[in-house]
Amino acid sequence: MEPSNLLPGLLLSVPELRAALAPGVRLIGLDPGERIIGVALSDVGLMLASPFGALKRAKLAVNAAEVAKLARQHGAGGLVVGLPLSMDGTLGPAAQSARDWARALSAAASLPAAMWDERLSSAAVNRFLIKEAHMSRAKRAARVDQMAAAYMLQGALDASAPPPSLDGRRDLRENTPA
Repeated sequence: MEPSNLLPGLLLSVPELRAALAPGVRLIGLDPGERIIGVALSDVGLMLASPFGALKRAKLAVNAAEVAKLARQHGAGGLVVGLPLSMDGTLGPAAQSARDWARALSAAASLPAAMWDERLSSAAVNRFLIKEAHMSRAKRAARVDQMAAAYMLQGALDASAPPPSLDGRRDLRENTPA
């Protein structure tokens, strides 16, 4: 699938999105909450997700402009948006709302998008920050959204990574700039 054939607003699978990216192009991970959108960035090899920051949830046009600007500044060519599935894996009202938002954001930012299960990402990050990083509630609040976005994006990258070659290493050439 050629990137020029990707219609913003059309949700792809993560493997389709990854395959459509030009070499050396990053992905942006978004964990949309009611007030804050956690933001993460992949590396250019699509192997590692890192927390990047957070955006205040605003009108769609405002958030789309912010996301499009981030994409231009950091060489990102697509979005992976968290999908809050119900614990039994079904699409509840929150997941349908997230899908609608992801489609609209994709179209408004002119970036292709995929969605990835974000169940328990915030809980896992909070557990880590309490047990391992010994962070206070105030410090956790400032970091949890972006770390949850990175946790979700890392899961999508890992699940869609190309299979290892016969020698056990991944072929990094497919998404590394020439």
